[in-house]
Amino acid sequence: METAIEKFSIFGGVNWGTLDTSKDSIELIKELILPDFRYIRNDITELTDGLPLHHSILTGLAMGDSRLQTAFKRAGVSKEVGENAIFELSEAKIIRVFKSTAIFNSPFLRFWFAFVSPIFKGIRDGDYKELEERYEKRGSDFLQLMFTQLSYELIKLNFKEDRIKEIRPFFEEGIELDIYAKTSSKKIIAGVCRYSNAKIKKSELTKLQETCETAGITPDILIIVAKNGFSKELKELKSDKLRLITLKNFKKIVE
Repeated sequence: METAIEKFSIFGGVNWGTLDTSKDSIELIKELILPDFRYIRNDITELTDGLPLHHSILTGLAMGDSRLQTAFKRAGVSKEVGENAIFELSEAKIIRVFKSTAIFNSPFLRFWFAFVSPIFKGIRDGDYKELEERYEKRGSDFLQLMFTQLSYELIKLNFKEDRIKEIRPFFEEGIELDIYAKTSSKKIIAGVCRYSNAKIKKSELTKLQETCETAGITPDILIIVAKNGFSKELKELKSDKLRLITLKNFKKIVE
């Protein structure tokens, strides 16, 4: 599932035919994407109208935490200018906007603006070294956001009887939660996602509870999603009010 999430984060949203997932991601990028750089760039330019402002904001969004404020800061634009561009990009169906955050409709477009578009000159000239170094350095942070977004889809599937009406990150006055959701019966869900090789310990639960208290949130259910599982101490606390999700649970999305 870890391999599937990584490959989906890069190639999702485009029909590449059969994808050999046994190959390293960089190898597949150099095989499927970079040789056709000019053709892909032309297609994407049609979507974005080729405006440098749009490209700057999309790059800021692709490498950020999904917050519009972060994207504007990375792009070096004012809130007013940024919001006008976000509206146009939303109308073009490149992104979806949720309050103060936005996500790409296509995982591949996010990958493109994170790792290809900012260094296009070297790639155009056949030099792929900078992209390889960029992905090696920032790949894990890049995958964290997709891991969180896929977690939303899994949580929706797990709440079919009491349907999720809203699910998103929570950002207010310096307080951050990866997961903030409301169900049809008005239950509140709060949680965190950790794309880390370390097992998550009980201290993560304590931190989550403290964050909710600071934010004035009284959750009915807490959720912790972890790539590499949980400590024995934390697993013993699992209940209807504390849901623990690991990579193996993501098979439900595929099914």
